[in-house]
Amino acid sequence: MLVLEIFDFVGNFFSADILLSLGVAIAVGLVFNRIVKKLGLPNVTGYLIAGVLIGPSVFQIIPSVFIPKLTVLVNVALGFIAFSIGGEFRISKIRKIGKSVLVITFCQALFTTFIVDIGLLAFGFPTSVAICLGAIATATAPAATLMVVRQYSAKGPVTSILLPVVALDDAIGLMVFSISVSVAKMSLADKAVSTLSMLLDPVVEIVLSLVIGAAIGIVLTFGLGFFSSRSNRLTSIICAVFLGTSVASVFGLSSLLLCMSIGAVMANFYGESEKMLDVTEHWTPAVFLLFFVISGAELDFAVLPTVGILGALYIILRSAGKYFGARIGASAVREDKNVRKYLGVALLPQAGVAIGMTQVVGEALPSEYGEKIRAVVLCATLVYELVGPLLTKMVLTRAGEIVRGKDKGNVSDASVRTSDAVTQITTENATDVSCAEATADKPDGGKV
Repeated sequence: MLVLEIFDFVGNFFSADILLSLGVAIAVGLVFNRIVKKLGLPNVTGYLIAGVLIGPSVFQIIPSVFIPKLTVLVNVALGFIAFSIGGEFRISKIRKIGKSVLVITFCQALFTTFIVDIGLLAFGFPTSVAICLGAIATATAPAATLMVVRQYSAKGPVTSILLPVVALDDAIGLMVFSISVSVAKMSLADKAVSTLSMLLDPVVEIVLSLVIGAAIGIVLTFGLGFFSSRSNRLTSIICAVFLGTSVASVFGLSSLLLCMSIGAVMANFYGESEKMLDVTEHWTPAVFLLFFVISGAELDFAVLPTVGILGALYIILRSAGKYFGARIGASAVREDKNVRKYLGVALLPQAGVAIGMTQVVGEALPSEYGEKIRAVVLCATLVYELVGPLLTKMVLTRAGEIVRGKDKGNVSDASVRTSDAVTQITTENATDVSCAEATADKPDGGKV
């Protein structure tokens, strides 16, 4: 039972050894955050490297026996990642960005899944591995992309399409991922599974996840109206995410979709949702830091030699899928030639959401598959986070949308949100993209 697991976790969590490990994890994560920032790299890269170094495969500061005890913390982080994605799914903004962005987003996401699935299956890899990696391949890294755009003040047709695409891409990716994981589980079932069941079960799981998440979101929206202080409203949001994560665990639903649904309902029906999302993202950095460090610590070096070809194929196929999928979508809606030529390359960065998906796969599939998928995605993330921002800068420069010498310096990807991506191109004269962060720091006049 989940309740017993939570009490067991709490008892273990407050043992000196685990607290010491978590303290060291945060400290080392912060140190590597500063190091990679000096190198102009995203924070997540530093966190993953820190996790690898202090994990069981290297210095063993976090022993392998502690990793399973941190599952609750990982699930909570996943819940907040999904909640934040849902918070950007505002109907009003989707209407403003237009049909072109929606067509391109769907094309590049679905084409990437198709290319990775077909390619890995053609090379003889297990069906469940191919299906899951195909779904994970859809995810992008909005923060890394927006960081480059802000740092170099990029402006033009490619940037205008790029920002809303990366903002919406993860939401579509979560839906594709939920279907794929369900199909992968069904393909590994011991008993014979009918075609109807294979098609129906994923749909039921997705619908229930969305409906229950929407119900919790409605309750949250009404509940927020009873409080005036941001601290109480933030506590309500934390409660809703905890509740959604636990309900998904008890009933075998998708915690990512369920929490995304909670965020989407709040974003569309609560008038001050933008302000509350800013406040939430001032509370979650420590949780996300631990999430990425723990994810890096879970990387088993013994698995790496077995995923060499698989990892290389994943990077090649995903890159091809993103490039040609974006090109097909842009051609279908007759976008500018620079958009057709460069957009797909700018969509290569991949980070947090993809890593979160590997955690779900690790719980849903046998360890022999889960560990292999995690190793592939973590290694690919390091490659994409090292190379992706550089490629984004390169293509935006070639498209003539970055003025040489106009560099604002490093911008922390922890301080930017995907909502800024949509707001930046849908709000006229949005010259101060950091105003949301300043607003989040204003007090509520002492109300309770």
